[in-house]
Amino acid sequence: MMHFAREHDIEYAPGLKLDLVRPDPSPQPAPVIIWLHDGGWRVGDRSMAPDLEKHFAAAGFVMISIDYRLSGEATFPAQLHDVRAAVRWARAHGPEYSFQAGRIGLWGSSAGGHLAALVGVLSDQSELAGEDSDGISSSVDAVVVGYAPIDLTTPDQSNVRTEALLGGPVIDRGELALLASPNRLVGPGAPPFLIVHGDDDELVSPLQSRLLYGALAANEAEVALCLVEGFGHGFFNPSTMQAPPGLALDFGRLERESGARAELRVKSPGKREVVSSQAVSFEFIGEFFRRELGASIDGD
Repeated sequence: MMHFAREHDIEYAPGLKLDLVRPDPSPQPAPVIIWLHDGGWRVGDRSMAPDLEKHFAAAGFVMISIDYRLSGEATFPAQLHDVRAAVRWARAHGPEYSFQAGRIGLWGSSAGGHLAALVGVLSDQSELAGEDSDGISSSVDAVVVGYAPIDLTTPDQSNVRTEALLGGPVIDRGELALLASPNRLVGPGAPPFLIVHGDDDELVSPLQSRLLYGALAANEAEVALCLVEGFGHGFFNPSTMQAPPGLALDFGRLERESGARAELRVKSPGKREVVSSQAVSFEFIGEFFRRELGASIDGD
């Protein structure tokens, strides 16, 4: 039977904490996946996560779930800086916590997916304005983006969540909205991406994920877009979470309907796009990370 080591309330930056779970013992340092919660950048914390132990630590990954500053505390780019700081923390503390600091993945849903995408496309940037990296890289090696807003300049992003993130109406924050839009920032050298979105999502349009897929494909990144048939918003989250009043969300659905069908589009550098049907599950997400990061052990 596999055993796990769990650590809680670790401060990775001033006032910001993370929790982690890892295989114990591990025969060699394990790759790291950092989870970024949803909540429209306005609410939520690191406890809002799928079962990171069951689906991922049991497969040999170190799973880290972080808090980042919410929009009521600080506007963009504070959240981007926080996630990059968490990546640097993981890289700097690998020997202490017995994980492979050179193989780091990001996985986020909704607002967290937006931040994961931003950090991914900016992996080649050693230091951003207003950031002190101490010479430690913020690059990541693989990214999973779940049903995230991507282009904050589109009409559907003129909403209270995006306006709170930017500190005002999008029309008045046009330059900042561009800097917060991952599809607008893609350049050569982005890590592999897996983008997952429900094709019946009424909160964040699947067109947002298509924009990210198109930008990555145009820049010769390894990218896959998975559109899950009939799924709405929030399906990575556990069913135990309470949806905000007035929102119909699919909490717990991927756990209940493991193997849901999806259209999968894959674009590899120098190759033609391949379109197929795919069964989607947490294991499908894990297979992506195993392929791109490796895993040190096999789960039972």
